[in-house]
Amino acid sequence: MGFVTFGEIMLRLTPSVQNEKVVSAKNFNVGYAGSESNVASSLARLGNEVQFVSKLPQNALGDAAMNSINSHGVRTDFLLHGGNKMGTYYIEKGSSIRPSVVIYDRENSSISQIEANELSWLEILKGHHWLHISGITPALSPTCAEETLEAVRTAKKLDVKVSFDLNFRRSLWKDHTEAKKIFDPILECTDLLFANTGALADVYQIAFEHNDPIECSTKAIEEAKRRFGIDCLAFTIRWHDSASRNRLTGLMLSGSELSLSRVYDVEITDRFGTGDAFAAGVLHGISQNWEDQKALDFGTAAFALKHTIPGDQNYSTQKEIESIMNGNISGWAVR
Repeated sequence: MGFVTFGEIMLRLTPSVQNEKVVSAKNFNVGYAGSESNVASSLARLGNEVQFVSKLPQNALGDAAMNSINSHGVRTDFLLHGGNKMGTYYIEKGSSIRPSVVIYDRENSSISQIEANELSWLEILKGHHWLHISGITPALSPTCAEETLEAVRTAKKLDVKVSFDLNFRRSLWKDHTEAKKIFDPILECTDLLFANTGALADVYQIAFEHNDPIECSTKAIEEAKRRFGIDCLAFTIRWHDSASRNRLTGLMLSGSELSLSRVYDVEITDRFGTGDAFAAGVLHGISQNWEDQKALDFGTAAFALKHTIPGDQNYSTQKEIESIMNGNISGWAVR
């Protein structure tokens, strides 16, 4: 089953010393990542056919980013070259009571300067089954918002299913009302919505006061389904005990069936890209025609496992994810 993802891939710089602050760092590890490219790489590593669509500068950094996504088995047949700058983000990993911090430098990046009619979505989406996008790309520029809307509307014409991750980055929008103007028409075309209670509260003021995150998420996912009329929704749930340890689970509402995964207690190596691993895991399960519970359990296991892997990419195989899903969480060496 073929997937298309559309978004920005960026240069990721992280202090070479674990948990070091950016202000004191002398060396940085280099990576290339972005929400939609992370989903693409995970899906490809799980054996799916994937096309990643973006725009990169015609220079060595752009080439390195393209080589990086290609190395996972992702195709880039429709990737554009142009503009002068690759978006960059610096990650300062938190520890214990000190939170992680992300510093973005993505203004005027190549993809933000994408022009109308540069992409032929009829050609790109033809023969594929899924289009995956996030709420990040339309925040980058008015033309990115227009291109995202063109992509989802073309998908609907071609009967291609749309998967939308309701990522909301406060630093990229003037306020939540600007995001809502773009998200509303995307949601009208969405078949599978990924979100969490934070994003729903930030953009749509859908919030419920409850001490139990599962009860809160259950009420939120039911209200989101009622309000948006989307058949399938999948939420991540996180108990943020500290920057070093979280508890995690997943929740899915498909039709009238509500599914909840097991809770994982994880020590965090790198929490970035974890939601993308969840989305890819659930999408993979659905593409394999698994029952909802199994698709959710697989996505949640991928979500948890990614916390143990440095960088944004989830390098886990299906066998490794299924092992976690089946309860092998002691960390014993495999020989």
